[in-house]
Amino acid sequence: MADRPRMTLPTMLVLRVLLADPAERRYGLELCELTRQHSGTVYPILARLEREFGWLERRVESPAEHLPEGRRARHYYVLTEEGAVRARAALDEAERSRTVPSLRTATT
Repeated sequence: MADRPRMTLPTMLVLRVLLADPAERRYGLELCELTRQHSGTVYPILARLEREFGWLERRVESPAEHLPEGRRARHYYVLTEEGAVRARAALDEAERSRTVPSLRTATT
C-alpha cells in the first residue's frame, strides 16, 4: 500500500479545499461545487483519503440536524491532524514536481 494517494489534479483540488480551513467540516456535494468536479470523481477520492490513507474523518449528521430541513443526512469530512500534515507535504511535492522543467538530452 502506498503512503499517499496518486496526486491527480482532482485529488489536488479536493485537498486544497480541505486545507483552506483544515478544521472545517465539508460535505461531499459542497466539495463538488467548490472543486467544480463531478460527484463520481470527488466521492471516490474522499473514500480513498478516509479508508486507505486515514487522512479524513467522516461523520454522518444526526436526524435532528437534517430532518427539520427535509433532506437526507449529509456526510461531513474533515482532515485529521496527521492528514493535514501529510496532505500539505504531498501537495507541496506534487506542485514542485510540476514546476521543475524536465531535463532532455540533446539528440544529434
